[in-house]
Amino acid sequence: MESQDEQPRSLAQVRAPASSANLGPGFDVLAVALDLPLVVRAVPRDGSRVVAAGEGADEVPDDDSNMVWRGVRAFCDVFASEVPDVTLHCQNSIPLERGLGSSAAAVVAGLVLGRTITGAPVADQDLIDLAAQLEGHADNAAAAVLGGLVVAGPTGSARRFEPTRGLRPIVCIPTDRLATSTARGLLPTNVPLEMLVTTMRRTALVLAGLAGMSAWDPTAMTDDVHEPPRLDVMKGSKELVQAARDAGYGACLSGAGPTVLVLAEPDDSAVVDRLRTVVDDGWRIEPVRWDRAGARGQDSTSAAS
Repeated sequence: MESQDEQPRSLAQVRAPASSANLGPGFDVLAVALDLPLVVRAVPRDGSRVVAAGEGADEVPDDDSNMVWRGVRAFCDVFASEVPDVTLHCQNSIPLERGLGSSAAAVVAGLVLGRTITGAPVADQDLIDLAAQLEGHADNAAAAVLGGLVVAGPTGSARRFEPTRGLRPIVCIPTDRLATSTARGLLPTNVPLEMLVTTMRRTALVLAGLAGMSAWDPTAMTDDVHEPPRLDVMKGSKELVQAARDAGYGACLSGAGPTVLVLAEPDDSAVVDRLRTVVDDGWRIEPVRWDRAGARGQDSTSAAS
């Protein structure tokens, strides 16, 4: 491991959070940022384009096809800035293909890094729009850029809300994976009107409860549209979601799954042990925090001050 003195001089650094989308009924609308970060340092080019560590380090490309670097390139191409010749040192805490927004975090990290290095005055909403074009998920992109609880609007605009301090998120991460493209193929093509109305009602209650605008109703965090077909092919996730709901917790698939998001009161010390009795040893059950800050960059000047 490099010592602090041996590390290349950092030109800029960015931290982008994981995100959990849908939150039950809010399919492609609701998402929240979670304190599982991807941290990227840009240093003068010193060999490979990308040096990766942490989750998925042996899987992500180290050349110009890397998603973080593609974000940097896209920022410079769209906003007419010179592409910096740098190496990206990535330290990742977000499991890949588990429904925690790893791809959105990578793209957003690259875009914010591009903005930080070039100093271009680009608004957060412009970053969200570009991230959604590159990666395809406006809800995850908005949560990664803005932090907190977000609503992805119909025209791509995002609205941020402050998550309640009365709930603590717990991520339940299996070793199994599911590509988002595969999970999308499981979705129904037609939804009955009555089911649509029920989904809208639940989405409003989840938003109000998570934003602290009304009392939290864990039964609202259920879905009849995208979750049932997905859970049918995720046996462990299905059992865990049902057990958590039976115990009175809000629970849902995180994004397309197979990770399960459970919400509990901050002083509930028994929830993790309860959840562990349901799953095998391959699951990682971890209380985390809301990420309230979103992706943020720091250049070498501010780092030294």
